[in-house]
Formats: sequence, C-alpha cells, structure tokens
Amino acid sequence: MSLPSCKLAAVQLIAGPEVSANLAEAGRLIAEAAVQGAQLVLLPEYFALISADETAKIGIREVPGTGPIQQFLGDMARRHAIWLIGGTLPLAASAADHVLNTTLVFNPQGEQVARYDKIHLFGFTRGAESYDESRTIEAGREIVVFDGPCGRVGLSVCYDLRFPELYRRMGELDLIVVPAAFTATTGRAHWEVLLRARAIENQCYVLACGQGGTHPSGRQTWGHSMLIDPWGEIVASLAMGSGVLCGELDPARIASVRESLPALKHRIFD
Repeated sequence: MSLPSCKLAAVQLIAGPEVSANLAEAGRLIAEAAVQGAQLVLLPEYFALISADETAKIGIREVPGTGPIQQFLGDMARRHAIWLIGGTLPLAASAADHVLNTTLVFNPQGEQVARYDKIHLFGFTRGAESYDESRTIEAGREIVVFDGPCGRVGLSVCYDLRFPELYRRMGELDLIVVPAAFTATTGRAHWEVLLRARAIENQCYVLACGQGGTHPSGRQTWGHSMLIDPWGEIVASLAMGSGVLCGELDPARIASVRESLPALKHRIFD
C-alpha cells in the first residue's frame, strides 16, 4: 500500500558566529513550519555556526549523543512531533584539529534515527574567493538512507550534489535531501540545474535547504531553497533570507513518472 502525501519544510537561515542566536532563529522557524503542518523539516548546512574563523567549528564540536546542539535538535523534534533533519553540525573527528560535518535525523519522539557524515569536501578558488573544507573537516565514508514519513530518504550535503554516483548507490528513493551553504558564485551558476538533474535522473523528490544571504563574516550564500518533483518541476522555492518553505511530497506523482518513463528499469550499468 502506498504512503499518503507528506508535507515537507525547509528552514532557510543566515547563520552567524553566535550559536545561541542561530539556534533561537532555527527554533522559531521550526515552530512556524510545524504550525504549517510540516511532518518533516530540514535545516541547512552549518545551521548552528558560520564564522569568519574556519576553526571556530572545532571549538563547538560535540561527541555523538551529547551536547547542546544535539539536545536542541531532539527537543525540537519531540516538542513539535516532527521528523527533523538537522542540517549539519560539527562532531568530533579522529584528528583533534578536524571535525565531521554531520547530519543527524530525529524522529517525533526526539530519538536520533540516522547519521550521515559529509563525504565530499568542497574546494574552490577564484580570485580572492577561496574555500577548502579539508583543512578543518574530515570526510565521511558511509552512504546513508533511512525510512521516514514520506518513504525512503537519501542523505547528502551541499557539495555531494555534484556527484550523481552517490545517489545511484542509494537505490530507489522517494526523497533526496540536500542541506547546503552553497556560495553565491557557484549557486548562481549551478544550484538549480544540479538539483533538478538529481530529481529527474532518480525520479524522486528533492528537498534542498540553503543558507541564504550575506553573513556577519562577509560570506555570501545562495539560498534558493526548493522542493523539486520527480519530473524536475519546482514545487516551491524561497529565494533569499531567513524563512520557511513548505510543499507536498505526493507518492502518486512518483509512481506516475516512473510508470510513464521507466528509466530506472532501463538501467544497464550499476
């Protein structure tokens, strides 16, 4: 028996260097999403901290299972009776001067049910604009899929979006989530086309949640959080600024697309 439609939400932020302020804003918008009927809520990458000091994330890292950011996520999920996908937060890595950039998933009882450590680490240089996540982040190794209120959900983060083989290895999905902090430069060029491509080729919904604006550090992120259906059509979008995006995941839409264009059944190569 197919699942009923599921209401999804993305919470877009412009995080700064103060964890408490970022959590307060995230909490306010999570509550707003819950009032709108969201059953699953996605936060963006680095929702708890974006700082001019790239080592600041090391100072707030947590060990798995304990810490104020993890406590916040569990409390929010339980208080609002939602599935909450916690963007990313820094967890302790094997090296003292690195962290894991980790997505944690909590069910409506406030229990952690899935964990994904970002696999692909962003590196980009153009003129004065330069990023190298490998300086402070340790790459994950495991692909993670979990069963949520809307079916099979594949976890990925930001730069992962550029690697379609990651999603192919997840098997058939109902939803891909992409918490992100895409730069304004790369976002303007590639964000929407990559998201739509992943939806089309996997014939599933994609919920992408970005940081969206000019941060106190001066960093500029692209925002444009959006929900895309299996045909590649944009169901809902939010350009810039803090806010909530809501939209429906319709299992019948997935079935219809796959029946009319059974591309997943026509695959030759694994």
